[in-house]
Amino acid sequence: MNIPADLKYVDTHEWLRLEGEIATIGITEFAQEQLGDITFVELPAVGTHLSAQQSMGAVESVKAASDLYSPVSGIVLEINTALESSPELVNNEPYTGGWMIRVKCTTPPQGLLSAGEYAKLL
Repeated sequence: MNIPADLKYVDTHEWLRLEGEIATIGITEFAQEQLGDITFVELPAVGTHLSAQQSMGAVESVKAASDLYSPVSGIVLEINTALESSPELVNNEPYTGGWMIRVKCTTPPQGLLSAGEYAKLL
């Protein structure tokens, strides 16, 4: 299973890449495998204020629907609009083309897991 060492993780199976105050967020390879073929992704609007562990949308697949949770508190700066027409990017490229949102963090992220800690969780 691919768990990139340069990312941080949360126990609800979201990942984030921190670049200064900006966090790019998606779901892990493990999460997309559990869901199966993703058919729809619901994301928050740009400008939405999120709190850590708050619902930030949902994914639907042939197997199930699942809520997405923000690993950080902040303001949504950008959503991956490519997922509107190609939700399968989450399955095919969970850590690259399948990213979901970019958030400007309003407080320092807390409770994040390293790749090794996330691997132990699984």
